[in-house]
Amino acid sequence: MSREQNEDTTIYRVVVNHEEQYSIWPDYLPIPLGWKDTGKNGLKDECLAYVKEVWTDMRPLSLRKKMEASAH
Repeated sequence: MSREQNEDTTIYRVVVNHEEQYSIWPDYLPIPLGWKDTGKNGLKDECLAYVKEVWTDMRPLSLRKKMEASAH
């Protein structure tokens, strides 16, 4: 197989859940329950680069809130 035949041309969308955790999902599939569309879509590498840019704190939202509350 040539490289072109192996190249992933799937369009993905970036999704986020209630804990502000990000993932990518194939655009042609329905978004899973508990996730919502961020409005960003594109090739896999583009979507992963976007996730890397915006998801700077890997801790779930609930943990961040607990940590903030215990710091005060």
